[in-house]
Amino acid sequence: MNFQFAEPFRIKMVENVKRTTKDQRQRWLKEAQFNVFRLRAEDVYIDCITDSGTSAMSSEQWAALMRGDESYAGSQSFYRMEASVQDVFGMPYVQPVHQGRAADFMLAQLYTQPGKYALGNMHFDTFRGNAEVAGAKVLDLVVDEGLDAASPASPFKGNLDIDKLEHAISTHGRDNITMVMVTVTCNNNGGQPVSMANLKAVGSICRKHQIPLVIDAARLSENAYFIKTREPEYADWEIKAITREMLSEAETAVMSAKKDGLVNIGGLFVTRNLDIYHQANQLSIVHEGFITYGGQAGRDMDALAVGLQESTRLDYLDYRIKQVDYLGQQLKLRNIPIIDPPGGHGIYVDAKRFFPHIPQSEFPAQRMVVALYEEAGIRCVELGACAFGSKDPVTKEPVWPALEVMRIAISRRVYTNRHLDCIVEALSYIYSQRETYKGMKLVYEGPITSLRHFTAGFELLP
Repeated sequence: MNFQFAEPFRIKMVENVKRTTKDQRQRWLKEAQFNVFRLRAEDVYIDCITDSGTSAMSSEQWAALMRGDESYAGSQSFYRMEASVQDVFGMPYVQPVHQGRAADFMLAQLYTQPGKYALGNMHFDTFRGNAEVAGAKVLDLVVDEGLDAASPASPFKGNLDIDKLEHAISTHGRDNITMVMVTVTCNNNGGQPVSMANLKAVGSICRKHQIPLVIDAARLSENAYFIKTREPEYADWEIKAITREMLSEAETAVMSAKKDGLVNIGGLFVTRNLDIYHQANQLSIVHEGFITYGGQAGRDMDALAVGLQESTRLDYLDYRIKQVDYLGQQLKLRNIPIIDPPGGHGIYVDAKRFFPHIPQSEFPAQRMVVALYEEAGIRCVELGACAFGSKDPVTKEPVWPALEVMRIAISRRVYTNRHLDCIVEALSYIYSQRETYKGMKLVYEGPITSLRHFTAGFELLP
């Protein structure tokens, strides 16, 4: 008999959360200029603004944390972490950093040049910001179905479009392209996975043109699970065998360890290029710390060493992906439009279909974020006109992104399905009242457009 199993863990500690009133939430939203990044976490009931650094650590990770060696140079913690990374990544050279955006900074310094192009499926915002500050041009080349929230379910919407890649190389010239990066899973369009076949095709093109291939491996294990369950030739492979096979195509990988590392802080810059590694060492010494701690405490590196191994366990990944899928299926049952199929780390609600009467110039995804917090104290994030909008370099007119979504990021090993049911109930209520909502006006933005959503200020339109 096949039994339906629950989570592959027991809960040993709880954190109390407070419930608030709608009047309180409305006041806090106004004080925060309707940007939920500015809210106090204690005033949030269910926090889905990110899955980064919000995981619950295991008893084994807490035990490892107590073993932490805080030596400045050559700590045992570093060597335990290094061995774990080498095991999962299959790459020899490991430079720790304090978190993923520090690895993005290194990547931009070492792999981009002013006026030249960095190509990818869909670049994560902190790499894009670092690359743009360095003067580089960043192009997203995801497959067309990955940009269509309403398209029929496709198993690998995170794939980099091979024809677009070849066209970009032909159009701009190999000498004007410094790197190709594949983000796995693809965060910007729903945590959608990238297939092994696509990675190998991209790797082949990069080798042909002698362009370095880099992988953003923040959600490496989750992507490996999708490969195992959606590409038949990998069905019998172990997860770590798949992660190593994925990264065998790349010269370098970066990771925010706050995702599939199952830790609350930390990042990685990992490479098989010794010269690049030596340059990363120098950048670490200047910006992060000595080579063998890179801005991390020894205890955090020990927790990461364990977390990387736990994230590759099939029982954990099966629970993780299926919990996210549960939320997606419950929303679909209530006709709430999402990017389908559900991705690895969250559900992305399509604001264009949710609020069809609100144009992108009035930030419909941000309006949904505000409504969800106002009604239920649930905090999510906009990934649309504010996060990914831009201006035409010549006309200075706004350029709106293809996708306008609200991301519901699910923290790892934190919330139960009952919490997810609360999200479903609140969104269902807002959807039933959707015609009563009006848009928003952007009243403040920072100087770097690709990062403006973190600090932006809004007003509600009358």
